[in-house]
Amino acid sequence: MHIMFIQTGGTIDKDYPATDTNHGYYFEIAEPSFLRILERAEPDFSYKAMTVLKKDSLDITDKDRTNMYKAINTLDEDRIVITHGTDTIFQTAKKLSTIKDKTIVVTGARLPEKFYDSDAEFNIGMAVAAAQVLPHGVYIALYGLITPWDKFNNK
Repeated sequence: MHIMFIQTGGTIDKDYPATDTNHGYYFEIAEPSFLRILERAEPDFSYKAMTVLKKDSLDITDKDRTNMYKAINTLDEDRIVITHGTDTIFQTAKKLSTIKDKTIVVTGARLPEKFYDSDAEFNIGMAVAAAQVLPHGVYIALYGLITPWDKFNNK
């Protein structure tokens, strides 16, 4: 099994570095959280990683989604996990829904992966499982559920 992991930003990858001027009140999108999670998990599947965006999902534009679509559509891999912010995850999943012959699972987290009580590791694990067993299509893995993008109910 081979999975492509794609970073687009969102809370899952946020970090709050403290400096003399911001005292930790400013966030930045840091390195992909899935790399730390996969390192800890030592999985028995191969994977690649790429960054397409590093934005809060509220800042992702239609042009960003088009660029994401193009990047994913040209990949050789057919099993893909995307980390994304939860606020606009549905809009991105909808944009990607016309990509054929790939299983795409979009996930994120309520809290940054670097926080002790984050749901990031759980959600990445769900997304990895879904990418391995679900038929081609676009899915959202959040809050203990894996659902086709068009059945997602963002509460």
